[in-house]
Order: sequence, then structure tokens, then C-alpha cells
Amino acid sequence: MQQRATREAFRVDNARVSVDHYENFPVASLLCPPRLRPAVAAIYWFARTADDLADEGDVPAAQRLADLAAYRADLLAVAAGNPPGPRWQGVFTRLGPVIAEWSLPLRPFTDLLSAFEQDVTKHRYRDRAELLDYCRRSADPVGRLLLHLYRVDDADALRQSDAICSALQLINFWQDLRIDLQRGRIYLPLDDCERHRVDADALLACRPGPALNGLLADEVDWARGLMAQGAPLVHRIGGRAGWELRLVVQGGLRILDHIAARGFDTLAQRPRLGARDALPMLWRALRMRSDGGVLAGAAR
Repeated sequence: MQQRATREAFRVDNARVSVDHYENFPVASLLCPPRLRPAVAAIYWFARTADDLADEGDVPAAQRLADLAAYRADLLAVAAGNPPGPRWQGVFTRLGPVIAEWSLPLRPFTDLLSAFEQDVTKHRYRDRAELLDYCRRSADPVGRLLLHLYRVDDADALRQSDAICSALQLINFWQDLRIDLQRGRIYLPLDDCERHRVDADALLACRPGPALNGLLADEVDWARGLMAQGAPLVHRIGGRAGWELRLVVQGGLRILDHIAARGFDTLAQRPRLGARDALPMLWRALRMRSDGGVLAGAAR
């Protein structure tokens, strides 16, 4: 899922959980209904740990894939009511009871693992459809699991959740462009690169320029459009969870605003949210309407 480092913390059941990874959406935040926080935290730690197995350190690819296979085996074990192995006991002793209590489907978890395995072996994407297929497995499952916790499962809600989660994943790609390129990964669709006359080798060398900025402007518009497709979901989720989702949407859009304000150059400086973004995000969240009003943010 390619989430990056800063220092964040969330309070879950009176225990402080340190998170050394930047997220464009909150995990078990204060707005999350208290009864759901243990489940949300368990899902997060499952995904976070698997992502680190795929991404962190200098472990050879073959070992990463073997670790992810062992991780998958532990998932299947606890889902069947059996104990996990000792290596990730802290993750799975939390997750197993959550899967049972909430009758969580296994498919989103295995889809996440499929995306993490793909990260080890696949570093370029031919077109937007291929990249969205990755997002379908790397980001959308988290939203679907949260909807399951909220007891919302109709087709429209699932489709809107997928659009929001895929948009957040794309926003993270445009935000973390330099980090991914330095790892040899190109998440910009290659046919979009060709259309804008952006060479893949120049990308990997992190060479800025007007052509790359024009390409990112198009990708930002794509992510913004996806977010607009999913945003009506905020009117389906009630209470504190609904307000959290509004801020998730506005946080993603605010990052896109920052990218646009920098002339679509994210190689020079990684855009991020800060304290000064809180009031504009809250104001837009308060004013979100079912007709899409106060959604688009800064247009280019």
C-alpha cells in the first residue's frame, strides 16, 4: 500500500500505539466509534505488518515472498480457529478474534496479501486499468472491511468505497513519487507517460521538467475524479464514522490541492498535511452536500 514515514500516534482502548508511517486516512482515530477501534486497529496492524514484509529493509525478493506466504498461512490458521505461529503472534492473536466476532470475510485480507506480493515482483504498470487492478487489492479491501464493520454492504456503497480507497492510493503515489522512483517503482501508467513524452529512464533518474509536471496534472485530475465518484458515501455512514470519512475525503483532496499549488512538482518536495490544513478540511467536511458541493477543491 506504499504508506510513508512520519511520526503519528493513535489512541486505541487507552493504549498508545505508535505508527511510523504516514497515512492519508486515520486509523482508530478519535472519531472512530470506540466499539470499533480494536477491530480497526487489528486490521491496520495486519496490513501494516504485511506491507513492511514486502517493502522494508534489504531482504531479498525470494525471502520476502516466503515471509508473505508464511504470513498468509497464519491468516488462514486463525480464520479457521487455530493458533498462529510464533513470529507474528501479536498481530494474529488480535486479528483472529476480530474475524470471528465480526464475521469478517477473508477475501479482503487475501487480496491485500496478493497486492503486497505483487509489490515484490512488479514495478511498472502499462495503463490505468492495470494500476487500478493493483489498487483494487492494495487499498479497496480496507474500505470494504470497514464497511463490513459499519454493517453497510450494498453494491452502491461498495463501489463508492472502492473509488475513495483507490483515489487515496493514487494520491499516495503522486505524493510519494520520488520515494517510489528511488525504489525502482513506477506507478505512473506507462501509456500516460508516453502520451506526455515522459521517458521511464528519466523518471527513475528523478529528473523534473514540464512534461512530468503536465503528466502529474492529469494524474491529479484522475484521482480527484475518482474521489468525486466515491464521496456520496459520506451521506450513507452515520455518526462519528461518517464524520471521519468526510475528513478522509477532504484530506485526500487537500493533498491534491498542495500538489497543484506546487506546480505538480512532487520530486522537489513531498506535499503533506499540516496544522494549517485542519480548519479548511473541517470547513469543507461540514459543507459537503449530496450533490457534490464543496468537494472538488482547487481546480487547475
